[in-house]
Amino acid sequence: MLDYVVIDGKGENSVEGRFCKALDTSADVVVYAKLPGGFKIPTPVGNYTPDWAIAFEEDRIKYLYFVAETKGSLSSLDLRPIEKAKIDCARKLFDTLSTESIRYDYLETYEDLMDLVQS
Repeated sequence: MLDYVVIDGKGENSVEGRFCKALDTSADVVVYAKLPGGFKIPTPVGNYTPDWAIAFEEDRIKYLYFVAETKGSLSSLDLRPIEKAKIDCARKLFDTLSTESIRYDYLETYEDLMDLVQS
């Protein structure tokens, strides 16, 4: 897993490392990718790059595709103001683009992801 995915943070025990390991071992995930820095969404406060693109097994999960932003804390108090503004802009953009099978969200753990896509 970590041999093929370049993650932010300090290896397997980082937020992204734990998230990546859970994606890698999930029977519900067909394919996932850590989005490269060149994948940018323009926002009024600067370019924003989500962390992950995830495709799920179609018959098991409500959302077939999911773009996720992983953070160590979901508290807006823990985010830098510019980071929060970019995430809020991305959320509004994806709200307009979302369909029954495509979704964007901001989450902390793989368990949070599964709660969102199975609801």
